Amino acid sequence: MTVLTSPLGRLRWTLTDGLTLVGRELGRLRQEPGQIVAALIFPVIMVVLFGYVFGSAIQVPDAGDYREYLMPGLFAMVTFSAWLGVMTRVAADASRGVMDRFRSMPMARLAVPFGQSGADLLTGLLMLAIMVGTGLLVGWQPHRGVIPTAEAFLLMIVLRYALSWVGVYVGLAVKNDQVADAMVPLGLPFTMLSNAFVPTEGMPGWLRFLADWNPVSALTAAARELFGNPGAPSGTMAWPLTHPATAVLLWSGALLVVFVPLSLRAYTRRGR
Repeated sequence: MTVLTSPLGRLRWTLTDGLTLVGRELGRLRQEPGQIVAALIFPVIMVVLFGYVFGSAIQVPDAGDYREYLMPGLFAMVTFSAWLGVMTRVAADASRGVMDRFRSMPMARLAVPFGQSGADLLTGLLMLAIMVGTGLLVGWQPHRGVIPTAEAFLLMIVLRYALSWVGVYVGLAVKNDQVADAMVPLGLPFTMLSNAFVPTEGMPGWLRFLADWNPVSALTAAARELFGNPGAPSGTMAWPLTHPATAVLLWSGALLVVFVPLSLRAYTRRGR
């Protein structure tokens, strides 16, 4: 017990239990192949739907290729969807009593939220890889070299991990998985109200303000800049779009600072 009372011992305990729960979540996906199939198909549908159906009617800044303009926005959309998937899985576990069983076990308190967010990060990397492959097939490509490209994907990974903690907290806070499922469509306005699919310049002033300060817009702008795709920030824009990488990191840090302790408290208090 002395080992566990030291900070290093508690950290090791949390990581060990958390990684065990990451394995549990990945094992559950293997038992539910429908979720994996949906995760594989979704990126392809998004590329085809927006790239070929809507793309013919949308003008890109500087007369660029719309699919090159689109792909960073789709990467941001998939990144933002992290909290929705985590929310529904956590709410389902909570409503079925799984969380109560976890609390009754000699397990680190942070391990369960850590396991949920860690598992989402791994599945998110798979979805991102599929979307990258699909984008390359339809003509998208990064133009600025390996390091800027890696930086763009690293920003996506960091923000996705931060957003997964939002999903953990909301999943613990809602009453059951039916409520969580009903909240999933609410994620669509956040991704649509951004520069992911169309430039924000043509929006009304109040709507453009919301879109420009949307973290999805910051991530999209950062990705376009780092990939060298059309629509990169230029001219007079809102601060998050003129400093998009910094804005993404600030958003990620703020989300982690707020929602990690909230998730821990919600997990500890649920069922009392």
